[in-house]
Amino acid sequence: MAESEPLLSRARGGSGRGCPEGLPARCSVQVGPGAAWKDLCLEQAVVFIEDAIQYRSINHRMDARSMWLYRWYYSDVCQWILSFVIFLILSLAFIETPSSFTSTSDARYRAEPWHPPCGLTESVEALCLLVFTADLAVKSYLVGWAQFRKSLWLLAYFMVLVLSLVDWMVSLSLLCQEPLRLRRLLRPFFLLQNSSMMKKTLKCIRWSLPEMASVVLLLALHLCVFTMFGMLLFTGEKQDDGQDRERLTYFRNLPEALTSLLVLLTTANNPDVMIPAYSKNRSYAIFFIVFTLIGSLFLMNLLTAIIYNQFRGYLLKSVQASLFRKRLGTRAAYEVLSMTAEGQAHPQGAGVKAQDLLQALQKVQVDSTRKQALLEKVRAHGHGLLSANDFQKLFNELDKSVTREHPPLPEYQSPFLQSAQFLFGHRYFDYLGNFIVLANLVSICVFLVLDADILPHNRDDFVLGILNCVFILYYLAEMLLKVFALGPLGYLSYPSNVFDGLLTVILLVLEISTLAVYRFPHPGWKPEMQGLLSLWDMVRLVNMLIVFRFLRIIPSMKLMAVVASTILGLVKNMRAFGGILVVVYYIFAIVGITLFQGVIKVPGNGSLAPDNGSAPCGSYEQLEYWANNFDDFAAALVTLWNVMVVNNWQVFLDAYQRYAGPWSKVYFVLWWLVSSVLWVNLFLALILENFLHKWDRRGNLPSLSGDLESTHDTSTVDLLFREVLEEPTEEELMEKLRHHPHLQWCR
Repeated sequence: MAESEPLLSRARGGSGRGCPEGLPARCSVQVGPGAAWKDLCLEQAVVFIEDAIQYRSINHRMDARSMWLYRWYYSDVCQWILSFVIFLILSLAFIETPSSFTSTSDARYRAEPWHPPCGLTESVEALCLLVFTADLAVKSYLVGWAQFRKSLWLLAYFMVLVLSLVDWMVSLSLLCQEPLRLRRLLRPFFLLQNSSMMKKTLKCIRWSLPEMASVVLLLALHLCVFTMFGMLLFTGEKQDDGQDRERLTYFRNLPEALTSLLVLLTTANNPDVMIPAYSKNRSYAIFFIVFTLIGSLFLMNLLTAIIYNQFRGYLLKSVQASLFRKRLGTRAAYEVLSMTAEGQAHPQGAGVKAQDLLQALQKVQVDSTRKQALLEKVRAHGHGLLSANDFQKLFNELDKSVTREHPPLPEYQSPFLQSAQFLFGHRYFDYLGNFIVLANLVSICVFLVLDADILPHNRDDFVLGILNCVFILYYLAEMLLKVFALGPLGYLSYPSNVFDGLLTVILLVLEISTLAVYRFPHPGWKPEMQGLLSLWDMVRLVNMLIVFRFLRIIPSMKLMAVVASTILGLVKNMRAFGGILVVVYYIFAIVGITLFQGVIKVPGNGSLAPDNGSAPCGSYEQLEYWANNFDDFAAALVTLWNVMVVNNWQVFLDAYQRYAGPWSKVYFVLWWLVSSVLWVNLFLALILENFLHKWDRRGNLPSLSGDLESTHDTSTVDLLFREVLEEPTEEELMEKLRHHPHLQWCR
């Protein structure tokens, strides 16, 4: 049988005349028997439905071989391999020279790092670049040349690959002795281009930059004005004058004064910067208080508000576009399935056979729970035809939360067993368990306070050992009684029970091991080293696990459940924001290594620094910050983290100014702006959006842990705006379909 032409591909020489308005035209080439036509219709519908579920664009090739390649490319295995390759190429920064394979980053104690032989990391990198080349080739083929030329991301992908390959060849030609590896700065692009949500987030950030820049300019003006005031105010008259000490320490020249007030804007050097002048005259405090009020409390919080407002608005636009892609995909699937099995179209508006939709859904790759709910909805419709509106409503089910069906409870004949089942399956039994866990935690806290000043080998752990045995026996009994009441499968269907049961088994194993080694608790029961662990170490392990078990009370408290669900929502939605942060950290770390590697030198001879008593108080040397450097990739990441927190970040500004030059301040100020000002405020915006979304729904939150866990929550960024999104109109969808680059629609 000859290969069929794509059902919706652009006809070669055909105009599509003679078909109903709004329906895809038949290809001008003979398609073949009716069965082949129907199979092609179903395959295209499957692809369109999967595109809708994943919010993907439908602007790709739709012939049989291209659809096979498309589905293979988006399969879990292929995407996992691609994600692993991205992780692998990013991880090379820890291995490449300068290697991070040392036990410490402290310049005083750090051993000579391992230098990988030339060609080792380059070979791994070459394999990764080959995978990315194949990835670009597949994407380019699927979207077509016309779409490839219009896609800035694909063009940038091509340029990054070309530059990386050229730089890779330069490295080999120089025997890996090149001073700069440009391709290391380009590697985060592979992470960006593989995530649609990260692209969306990056676009939102770019759209929000003009509004952010206006407030940053206000901050800069605020800094400049108060810097000039400070330079004029703290002139000093004599060497022991407070004004003179203020000037010499913080306002010696314009760059120093600007740096001091910039650090004060983050409150990192408050009140140190004020003390010299304030000690001389209390009225000088007005200058610093007014500066902090305007800068830290007004302008910085105004920046947070603007970032939240603008970012939310642009994110809403992006989510609206995602909803349009979803509706477009389902509408395209409807148009395909409206063709008959013999390739003839139904009369206008006739609809889709429910049986055809069932066949397509069977092949769709989606969560099994949601697929089953969707199949049941279609079967409930009967054997009639689905209209476009009914078809769209069916797929709205994917946006709803699906309640898991727990296995049926075991049936007992004895009235006594039935009563016991009711008792141990009741929510009050969970409350009792929460109370016991709270009592256990209180007992641990009491013994931590009582034994705080006693050395481990002098402690009498008799009472604590008895209490641990009693509580663990209760946890074991609770687990067995719940299994009796709910049945083994019913017990395991609740995530909280799985968590509790796993901890109970681990606690039981540790307790049995403790009793086997140290015997049953008795007066004078003291820890002695037996093998790797002492008795106290075993008891600490048990108690730490009990603290984890205390988390079970969170779902039982309404307000705590709101906060906990907000945290879970953040974890689900943080992949894009976390990815952006990884990209920023990676780029700044590579730039930091290039600029500052080896500039921090330990003074004196030998491996140890001399006594730091002569170093100025609060300096890099006196605080022994030697481990904070840019001598390798891992150390650079930790240093950037410490600067992002902005506690004592003036120490880094001062040290690298002395060791590398005054221009180094530009690097750290840029990092502060990108990480602490921009990204932290974006993260705060996401927290607010998640919390407000959960808080508005708090009345519908179930109060019981079992009920809370039985709901399959689909909370993602797009669902945060579900109530305010506008549904696309029929005309918008059909107009977009008619302009599809690989589909020929009737006019």
